[in-house]
This record gives sequence, C-alpha cells and structure tokens, in this order.
Amino acid sequence: MPHPSKRSPAIKFIPGIAWFFLILVLISLPGSNIPTVETWLNDIYFDKWVHAGLFGMLVFLFIYPMYKKMILPLQVKRNWAIKIALAAVIWGVTTEFIQKFFIPDRSFDIYDVAADTAGILVAYNWCRVKYL
Repeated sequence: MPHPSKRSPAIKFIPGIAWFFLILVLISLPGSNIPTVETWLNDIYFDKWVHAGLFGMLVFLFIYPMYKKMILPLQVKRNWAIKIALAAVIWGVTTEFIQKFFIPDRSFDIYDVAADTAGILVAYNWCRVKYL
C-alpha cells in the first residue's frame, strides 16, 4: 500500500463527492414521495433550512480537505474556495431546473436557490475565517 502522502489527492474529496450525489438523490425524489411536515415546521421555513444545510455542508466538504490536507499556496487555496462556492451555487440552480423539468410534482423555487446560496456563503465564510 502506498505511503499516505503518496495517495491521490482525490481521495480526500470522497465525502464531498458522496454528499453531492446525496443531494442529487434527494432532489430527484418525486414530490409525492416527500413527506408533508407539521404546520410549525412550515412556520419556521424548515425546507429552506434543509436546503441551506445541504449546500453549506457540500461546500464545507470540498473546502475543508483542500485547506487542511493539500500543500498549496494560501492564495491558490482561496481561489479554489471561491470556485467551489460558485460551483455549488450553479449546482443549486441546476437542481431547481432538474426538479422543474424532470421530476414529477416538483418545481423551480427561487427561495430554494436563495437558501442554497445562503448556506454556501455561511460555509464559505466560516471556512475562510477558520482556516486562514
């Protein structure tokens, strides 16, 4: 078995890749398969918190290994972190279009995109402050 430092850097991103596919599976569920929530959960916009959490965790799972495990100049890490955050925003918008055009009983919701983006920004800023 190769020395841990000789392994491919891609292995560090397996949790982020798995999370990406988890989001894909969840957004691909037909609307009829999604359980309805209690009134109080609707009152606190539970769905939007879930969106923010899913996409915030996605960004964290890609930025964290880059900051902690990869030997790169700090400016390169910052640039990659911005690219990761932007890619996550694009993925959030894409998931809404997938739901609108390909998933039964689902639709495009601009507020879901806003929640995704909010979660992405929180995770990006937290990583930036914590690891720099």
